[in-house]
Amino acid sequence: MQKITTFLWFDDQAEQAAAFYTSLFEDSRIVAVQKYGEAGPGTPGAVMLVEFELAGQRYLALNGGPVYTFNEAMSLSVDCGSQEEVDRLWTALTADGGEEGPCGWLKDRYGVSWQIVPRRLTELLADPDREKAQRAMTAMLGMHRIVVDELEKAFEG
Repeated sequence: MQKITTFLWFDDQAEQAAAFYTSLFEDSRIVAVQKYGEAGPGTPGAVMLVEFELAGQRYLALNGGPVYTFNEAMSLSVDCGSQEEVDRLWTALTADGGEEGPCGWLKDRYGVSWQIVPRRLTELLADPDREKAQRAMTAMLGMHRIVVDELEKAFEG
């Protein structure tokens, strides 16, 4: 088991969210589902905790009620190897009530913030030619979903 695990607090959608997330990434699965017992604090028999893996990384999702909500101060960043992967994840995560944000950020239907980042963006921003890198940064700042071809054009000037 990994030493540090991301813990996500949902109102009552932990199982649905985990099922949705595991459908999006290879090497993903629901590991375990625990239910509330008679001692509570939730309804006996209702899902309390879902343990799941996304791309081999372990997460815990709690149905803890509406006490806490997600915000952009915490996000899940996804390194995408292609524009196709960016587009597929962006479309899936913004569907059914998700919200597009700036610079590759979005909020999914459950309120979790994600950064969908093409690997090429990281490479362009780290380029030793700082003028080219800054042009790519300026282009990225004007985008919602990151489009690699547009970054490349801006980078080249």
